[in-house]
Amino acid sequence: MDHLRSLRYFLVVADELHFGRAAERLGIAQPPLSQRVKRLEAELGAKLFDRGRRVTLTEAGEVLRAEARDLLARWDRMTSLVAKAERGELDALRAGVPPELPGPVLAAILTAFAERHPAVRLDLQELTTAEQVRLLADRSLDAGLLHLPVDVADLELGPVLDTPLGVVLPRDSPLARRASLSLADLAGEGLVHAPRAAAPGSYDALLRTCWDHGFRPASIRHARNPEFALGLVLAGHGVAFEPGPRKEPRVVWRPLDGEVLRSRMAFAWPSPSPHPQAAKLAELAAMVLEGDGVSRIVPPAQGPRPWDVFYDRT
Repeated sequence: MDHLRSLRYFLVVADELHFGRAAERLGIAQPPLSQRVKRLEAELGAKLFDRGRRVTLTEAGEVLRAEARDLLARWDRMTSLVAKAERGELDALRAGVPPELPGPVLAAILTAFAERHPAVRLDLQELTTAEQVRLLADRSLDAGLLHLPVDVADLELGPVLDTPLGVVLPRDSPLARRASLSLADLAGEGLVHAPRAAAPGSYDALLRTCWDHGFRPASIRHARNPEFALGLVLAGHGVAFEPGPRKEPRVVWRPLDGEVLRSRMAFAWPSPSPHPQAAKLAELAAMVLEGDGVSRIVPPAQGPRPWDVFYDRT
């Protein structure tokens, strides 16, 4: 605990760059503050401040300032969560889900979580993968259902859901007469897909797979909302890739030969000081999502390959 206090004192001096003002801000005398900083320097074996006419941070001091802020923030979060859990006040788990998650699936996750963890309120927010990654990084979100691949640095991943994708196209399309299609069969067609900014990793992986299998879209129209995507498909602006048929008589869904195009998703949460229920939400959601009869849980790939880890190059 004394080391944590020393780091807090150090950060105030680093902010003020003046021992007198820092001592006043901390409500202590200047000599004890100076002595504590000197002891910290001795323990670290590094000079943290240049004490000339002006107090300035050394290079070692700059490094410690960045690391100390992160360490103390994690400590504060941990102690807060522990205290709330002890008092029975741990009542909210903030989680993100992609906008295209079907309503029945969303309801099933909420219902199942409420049944298993009635004391914890699940606060689901509709967010793209990119938005979730940013909010997870600054701890404004406790967990997020991400489209993979994604940079998983400083994140833990739950069970990975692997789902083969088929193609949605107008019922009056000549291709609709076939029972299944290859990606090469789609040559000359446009593509309707979510914007790259929503999930850059999965967007790039999908296009790479299309190109590798003979489909280079004639055009790409972006659609954030599934209903908007449906409208573009109906209007002849392109085909879309989805896990299964829609309840819309004017379009058809056809499987792709070899199931070469796949979607992978997983819940992720910050690895340092995670919310106690984050991993349980990930496991529960994976079971709900696997219940569609199409998706399956796969083990995460091994090795530190954050952007490539969930992309099958074969």
